[in-house]
Amino acid sequence: MTQQTPLKIGVAGAGVMGRNHARVLAELRDVELTTVFDPDAVTAEGVAAAYGADAVTTAQAFVAAGLDAAVIATPNRFHAELGVALLNAGVHVLVEKPIAATVADAQAMIDAAKTNDRVLMVGHVERFNPAVDTVKRAIDGDEIISIQITRVGPFPPRMGEVGVVIDLAVHDIDIIRHLTGSEVVEVQSLLGHTHASREDSALLQFRMANDVIAHITTNWVTPYKTRTLQVATKNRFIVADLITRQVTEYFGQQPDGSYSTRMLNSWPAEPLKKEHEAFVHAIRTGETAAVSGEDGLRNLEVALRCLAQD
Repeated sequence: MTQQTPLKIGVAGAGVMGRNHARVLAELRDVELTTVFDPDAVTAEGVAAAYGADAVTTAQAFVAAGLDAAVIATPNRFHAELGVALLNAGVHVLVEKPIAATVADAQAMIDAAKTNDRVLMVGHVERFNPAVDTVKRAIDGDEIISIQITRVGPFPPRMGEVGVVIDLAVHDIDIIRHLTGSEVVEVQSLLGHTHASREDSALLQFRMANDVIAHITTNWVTPYKTRTLQVATKNRFIVADLITRQVTEYFGQQPDGSYSTRMLNSWPAEPLKKEHEAFVHAIRTGETAAVSGEDGLRNLEVALRCLAQD
């Protein structure tokens, strides 16, 4: 078998997520991390030096760096301008969630990807959480009744531009769409502004086109992190801890109220690594990205509908 030339890939934005992307990319066999972009020269050079990459401090230099692919981990408001420029330069793009700040910006990225026949993938990393995959396989062929997701924790000091709906709940909107294979048709939201100018707590309810009902509880006011996914179907009830990746199935309920339980295997794997492997696979094969630009757009639309009820 002929060995393929590694893809030259760059990371835009050397913050918390950008550093994680750089670390994972440096470990993959099929790619070569060649460029790190951040407007802060010290930050860019520090991350680049750790992985033997070049540092650049302008978007123009990043677009002109001769990349095959790029990860955009900048603040949301910069996603579209940089993404469109990269796609127009023939660069495949993995953009952190949310895909963009506005629906129009998201559509511009999708259009640029189609025009230039490039892969546009959105970094909804929970799609690649082994626990989510285990739940997806467990409910395959069963009729889903409801989904409940809790994603809460303390306020993250790094946040500034968005509230919990865009930062946290958008993960769970994607999980709900992924598990149901259906789209949101009805939205109800209650938003709280406890300690921040933007919403820091939210109760979100959805009805899907296939009549599944879903509920998301999310906030930045809980002193500890909790990430749980509960799915009720006609034949079972499944509870997944998205942090420990422990998945429990409850089934066989009897008239006396008794039931059986079993633990489901959730294979250890770093979700971000699986995400990058899926991105590379889409580039190499020409297949649709596991989380497409259209997926990112749908998730953003639902999140913005939730915020519109504030």
